[in-house]
Amino acid sequence: MTVKQLSLPELADACLDLGVPGVGLWREPVQSYGVDATAKLLREAGLTVTTLCRGGFFTAIDPAERAAALADNRRAIEEAATLGTDTLVLVSGGLPAGSKDLHGARERIADALAELGPYAEQHGVRLAIEPLHPMYAADRCVVSTLTQALDLAERFPAHQVGVTVDTYHIWWDDQAPAQIARAGAGNRIHTFQLADWTTPLPEGVLNGRGQIGDGAIDMREWKGYVEAAGYTGPIEVELFNDGLWARDGREVLAETAERFLTHTA
Repeated sequence: MTVKQLSLPELADACLDLGVPGVGLWREPVQSYGVDATAKLLREAGLTVTTLCRGGFFTAIDPAERAAALADNRRAIEEAATLGTDTLVLVSGGLPAGSKDLHGARERIADALAELGPYAEQHGVRLAIEPLHPMYAADRCVVSTLTQALDLAERFPAHQVGVTVDTYHIWWDDQAPAQIARAGAGNRIHTFQLADWTTPLPEGVLNGRGQIGDGAIDMREWKGYVEAAGYTGPIEVELFNDGLWARDGREVLAETAERFLTHTA
């Protein structure tokens, strides 16, 4: 998504040119290009698919909507397996229309995980709950902290359910470093993502993720927490930013790779 203006073949070429070894994919462009075709493209390019995003949206009350969400998540798990990644990132869902029941919404997430965890395991895929910044709690994700994410994940085996650590969403939380250690001790850090916090936020707030180094987050500090917790997996950069999307995608990718090295090395 950082360079969504690039087609998947263009993305593969740019990654090869820059020495970027892996890509985290989103389902929409993969489905448009074709799941099998994407898997073949990246396999032949020698690129690893680090994660697939996204599953989730488990909080509906209506039985038909819940059944549809579970079916879609099963498809997402199958897509992840086809692409060769072991991690499906979950954005859990916001409050249903008219509801104010955060506790009930979180319990419906647990109910969904109980069904999907074993299915994911059968396909060699782990589910990674991503806590989102509290500004998204009403409409996008009722899981706002790593504490909440781990409280859900720890109901299930670590090889089925873990968490996503994303700097953009947790940098403000003084409990997050301890929760990263907790996640590491339980082998539940399934992916680590970077994005910076810049203000003012845009209208709608969704596309406000800043380029690494442009904002308030100390990337080395958070990388240190994750490494101290024992995480040795891929580090992704995930930026939603209209300004970056308006630029040449290869230029943005090169800049992002340079910023990554500058601010995490």
